[in-house]
Amino acid sequence: MKNFKIKRYTILILLVATVFLSFSFKSNFFEVAKQIEIYNSLFKELNMYYVDEINPADLTDKVIKNTLQDLDPYTNFYNEQDVEDARIRREGEYAGIGVSVYYTKKGIQLKEIYKGFSADKASLKVGDMIVSVNGESLLNMEIDQLSMFLKGTPNTQLSLEINRQGKIIKKELKREKVEINPVPFFNMIDDETGYITLTRFNNKASSEVKKAFIDLKKQGMKKLVFDLRSNPGGSLLEAINISNFFIEKGKTIVTTKAKTKKLSQTYKGTNEPLDLEIPIVVLVNGSSASASEIVSGSLQDYDRAVIMGQRSFGKGLVQRQKELTYGTQLKVTISKYYTPSGRCIQELDYTNRDNKTGKVPKFSDSGINEFKTQNGRTVFDGGGVMPDVEIKETKRTKATESLLNSKAIFNFATDYFYKNTSIADAENYEFKNADFKLFSEYLKKDTTFVIEQERLFKKAFLSSEKNNISKEYNKIKNILLEDKINEVSKNQDIVSSLVEKEILKRYYYKEGVYKHSLKQDIVISEAISLLKNQDKFNQILSIN
Repeated sequence: MKNFKIKRYTILILLVATVFLSFSFKSNFFEVAKQIEIYNSLFKELNMYYVDEINPADLTDKVIKNTLQDLDPYTNFYNEQDVEDARIRREGEYAGIGVSVYYTKKGIQLKEIYKGFSADKASLKVGDMIVSVNGESLLNMEIDQLSMFLKGTPNTQLSLEINRQGKIIKKELKREKVEINPVPFFNMIDDETGYITLTRFNNKASSEVKKAFIDLKKQGMKKLVFDLRSNPGGSLLEAINISNFFIEKGKTIVTTKAKTKKLSQTYKGTNEPLDLEIPIVVLVNGSSASASEIVSGSLQDYDRAVIMGQRSFGKGLVQRQKELTYGTQLKVTISKYYTPSGRCIQELDYTNRDNKTGKVPKFSDSGINEFKTQNGRTVFDGGGVMPDVEIKETKRTKATESLLNSKAIFNFATDYFYKNTSIADAENYEFKNADFKLFSEYLKKDTTFVIEQERLFKKAFLSSEKNNISKEYNKIKNILLEDKINEVSKNQDIVSSLVEKEILKRYYYKEGVYKHSLKQDIVISEAISLLKNQDKFNQILSIN
């Protein structure tokens, strides 16, 4: 049995290595074969003689992912569970209880509750920690194991034990079909202006955008705010279909250029558009990437919409899934894409990564090139889609970046929810200066928000004679704490908005966040103002 496992995973290594080999025609085939043989012999000896039991699947998974880590971050190996997660993101449906989660050593923590699904019906709350499922404890389980507990066959029963604020409660619920709508919200802002938000480019993206657009047209929409902020992208074909809604049939929407001619293609609109005249403002920010940039870039190049917000992420790369053996996959970057004007908006140059520091240079650092839109306006490459109307926000400090990568905002919102039984309605709620001060105080005790200086200082303290410097350590520790709070305060505009949204989700679901944004969001307000000023709108899209 053990020999069978060895052969199985040896075959997997060989196949993955073969796929990797195809990336470079200059590879030394003999050298590659030699290295594979070395690995195979090492793997056999480890499995046979290492003092503790070795998990072949885990070891192989780590070896492959380590092999790919020096390439771009979008080229990835997917094991069987990864493949299933990718399918869910792509198709937008699965059988579960209707939640997004954090996987932790204590169990599965609920990150968001989807309105109307099983978890919501059972009155589960954001912040709840699922500690056992069907009598099996989740304590100290690996992520791969945890991810299998909530998803499964529709109508199957789940018995959950939940830790809610230190109290254990039991819940019985059923798995059901969960559909992730990529257009979670659309509405009329005023008598003439419609709003559509698209959160991902899964297989339902274009059909849901079309459905929302037609609905709003029936309600009298004559102008559109199309929100692609924080949309990480997805399907290339869905991006092409959505661009085609507002661009003439037959027009080039995007071109891909690969190592081989077979994978290099020009994609044109193949359908009759929905509307070629309606004024559109497309909203983007630093987290709008990939397919979001294809849509915003093509509409900008044809002067079909005004792009507003902050510079987009800058991901001009296209991936494709390649089937491997035993239900695994390789997602590999096969090409770069170019907007109709000829721009590649890729920001990071992964090919020239510094091997010593790991730092990836930016294309924009070595200069950017000018291109022309259909009307003759000047646009640029190398670093995302630059908005026609930039809405500036404060530059993020390193402390703020660390904060956003932690769970501190999530934890604060949970604490806030249990201390405040109710808040103002979604449209009128405001996270005020006094609330930000409370948040700043909370950060002093949150253990997930730790900056690099704190880590290094703690490491130095732990390796020293603690008894001699404990007082000095606490003094410096408090200074570092105050300093990071001050650095976060420099981005109060960004942080307050994110905390506000996290709190609103606790009381009014994601729907409440969107309703709030229609009335309170500065960028949406600027978009509405521009659409009401037709002369200014037309002037932006004409030659400067």
